[in-house]
Amino acid sequence: MKNLKIVMTAFIVGLGLLSFTAKDDDKNIRQKENILFVKGYEVGDEATDFKLKNIDGKMVSLSDFKSAKGFIVVFTCNHCPYAKKYEDRIIELDKKYKTQGYPVIAINPNDPNVQPEDGYQQMIERAKQKGFTFPYLVDEGQKIYPQYGAKKTPHVFVLKKENGKNIVKYIGAIDNNYDNPNDVSEYYAQDAVNALIKGEPVKMTKTVAIGCTIKVKK
Repeated sequence: MKNLKIVMTAFIVGLGLLSFTAKDDDKNIRQKENILFVKGYEVGDEATDFKLKNIDGKMVSLSDFKSAKGFIVVFTCNHCPYAKKYEDRIIELDKKYKTQGYPVIAINPNDPNVQPEDGYQQMIERAKQKGFTFPYLVDEGQKIYPQYGAKKTPHVFVLKKENGKNIVKYIGAIDNNYDNPNDVSEYYAQDAVNALIKGEPVKMTKTVAIGCTIKVKK
């Protein structure tokens, strides 16, 4: 009888542990589903501000850039071959447009536990190696990229300040040739910013971002 009680107690405890594990698994699944099915911004939407850690340890928000007329927000990372191909072009975009009121703000959306090359220390090293001229922020908790609807690295969102709001004006790829900058014939992001600076409407407001999928927390 005593042995039966011990067995029954162990069985009940085991069921409890399984229940907790199932709840945790279910919670993780729901979190993944929430990330996967968030629609993200469309052209014309207001992009909410954020506060993310930069590679210098400081927290950065769009509101910190008082004199900016808008932003070139680029979701990118360290490891992705597509992102690496575009690094020099992202630097050029920042150098060209920062002085005209449209600085680049780069955000790494990847979970470092899934892709260790995209860890914070690795971000610092990569930025130093490449000579990044712009903030390189980490999306800790992966809360910002789903709001924007970023799906690839790199994925660009050109914003314009209008009446104190950051309005999305372009979403998509940087240009039409990731492999070779000398073979580019369509400069999507650049054309969008040029139009905004001139006070003209953006002709091509959305393109398909080409790159690596964002690495979501397991």
